[in-house]
Amino acid sequence: MKRKLVILSIALAAISPAWAKSNANVLDLKESITDDAIIYPESFETDARKLLESWYIKNYTDTDDRYRTSANPSTSDEVIRQRLAELPTVIDLPFNQIVRSYIDRYMVKGRAMVASLLGLSTYYMPIFEQALEAEQLPQELKYLPIIESALDPNAVSRSGAGGLWQFMPAAAKGYDLEVSSLVDERRDPYKSSAKAAKLLHDLYDTYGDWSLAIAAYNCGPGNVNKAIRRAGGDPKQQDFWSIYQYLSPETRGYVPMFIAANYVMNYYKEHNISPVLPTRPLVTDTVGISTRVHFDQISQVLDIPKEELRILNPQFRADVIPGTPTRQYMLILPSQQAQAYIMSEPEILAYESAKYARRIDANPGDSFADGIAAEDDDETPLLAAEPEFADADDEEAAPVAVPARDNSGMTAQVRTVTHTVGSNETINDIAELYKVKVSDIRSWNSLRRNAVRPGQKLRIETSVAESTVKANRKPAATKSTAAAPAKTSTSTKQSAPAKQTGTQKTSTKSTKSTTAATTKKKAAPAKPKEHEIKSGESLITIAKKHGVTVEELKKANNLKDDNIRAGKTLKVPAKGSAASTSKKKKSSASSSKKSTTKKSSAKSKKSTTKKKKK
Repeated sequence: MKRKLVILSIALAAISPAWAKSNANVLDLKESITDDAIIYPESFETDARKLLESWYIKNYTDTDDRYRTSANPSTSDEVIRQRLAELPTVIDLPFNQIVRSYIDRYMVKGRAMVASLLGLSTYYMPIFEQALEAEQLPQELKYLPIIESALDPNAVSRSGAGGLWQFMPAAAKGYDLEVSSLVDERRDPYKSSAKAAKLLHDLYDTYGDWSLAIAAYNCGPGNVNKAIRRAGGDPKQQDFWSIYQYLSPETRGYVPMFIAANYVMNYYKEHNISPVLPTRPLVTDTVGISTRVHFDQISQVLDIPKEELRILNPQFRADVIPGTPTRQYMLILPSQQAQAYIMSEPEILAYESAKYARRIDANPGDSFADGIAAEDDDETPLLAAEPEFADADDEEAAPVAVPARDNSGMTAQVRTVTHTVGSNETINDIAELYKVKVSDIRSWNSLRRNAVRPGQKLRIETSVAESTVKANRKPAATKSTAAAPAKTSTSTKQSAPAKQTGTQKTSTKSTKSTTAATTKKKAAPAKPKEHEIKSGESLITIAKKHGVTVEELKKANNLKDDNIRAGKTLKVPAKGSAASTSKKKKSSASSSKKSTTKKSSAKSKKSTTKKKKK
């Protein structure tokens, strides 16, 4: 019996100090509050592996996988409480068992997530810090996006909140953030951070307490005001912990999780989580865009991965920047590419411009496939955009020259002229005349296709002198003049007498010999050629340029279909190849048969006429 009393007294002595300490702090809700119904937010459901394999982390950061190979060391409550107290923060970061539960959730089950958050923070944290500093707010608020979106700018909650700071659509529009089918500025790291800082500033001005302002950011001021009224007492004396029991389960964990995020992002090394470090700096700059442009155009011309454009500009939901002269959007690029964009903007806008052009008007019967108009002004089907060469019939035509540019990106000695299209001019003729690109002419004049009409006025930006243009421009009546002799020779042949003089016979023989020589000369096999495929060219346009058929091109290059890629080289078969020669023989044979038939019919008519006269 005595032995049992001794054991009981020792147990009471051991329990007494702990009970006394707990009893002393029972009124301090910040320290003693507990909750068995903790709800973890959606950000904890983020796929950590997907974050670790994201394009940014793979290309700009590196980790030693310590979070996977090293265990989380055992850490006492006192140590965590002391570490939180040592953080240089304006906002109180009290410790309790709810805070401890969130810290354990990060440091035990979410170690891979923390590693990815550390890698992403090297890019996003400076943006958050700049926005908070502009509103003169505490810097520890920069960890709110960690619990809101896990630093995913494309995150969308079940309730419809989106972006790094999880703005609801109504709140976003209230703070002048655009939310449309093409643009969602809630995902813009710079704009959303600036508006989130403004919202937090307004909430603090309302409540005068950061714990209540943070809670209101999560659930809205209406719910916080309702909880304050239910808690009773002086509203000015309330804080988050005094109204804890009157808040929704989701909001109850918001402030404790904010405290845990501050702890995790500052003490991850003490818990053997890999310090993810940047492998190379990502220095960015912005470019104002006042015209519609697609990410593919920027990616191809500047040789920048489209995924990088998406990482830096998540606000453009469909890879399209819908800029207009009255609405400018900011494009974020690595610093070197930003300068390159300014210098290469005309080439970027011209790259496959028809493919990415927006259809402004439509007429019944028009078709629009792959962004390219399918009919020209003469109702002739266009299977592909015409290539940018000077003349389709001139195989030795020089490539269209591009005006030289200075270091500022402006064209040297450029003047704007108005060109009236002549009766025999094509858009390729005009491009060669002014030494510009066909795509530029289309862009300057908002043309959806390459067809132009006589008398049409075109705006041209060129550095070619006016005197040179006048000297090189084709006369307006070139085609009609060339056609005149053919009509004259035809009428002369019809009115010529049946009998020919010696001079006429000699002339006829010489003409025949000349024709035969010319035919032999044309039939002589030409040297094989190579053709580098330009943007916008198809097998049809290349075949037309070189005077061969599509089938001959496909056969010479072992092509199974009509798909070709810009930059590749095609072998162009000689005009005197077997296929073309056989076609010419067939056509000449058929024409000779027709002429023989005509002659025999003419003779029979003459003989019939003579018999009738007799």
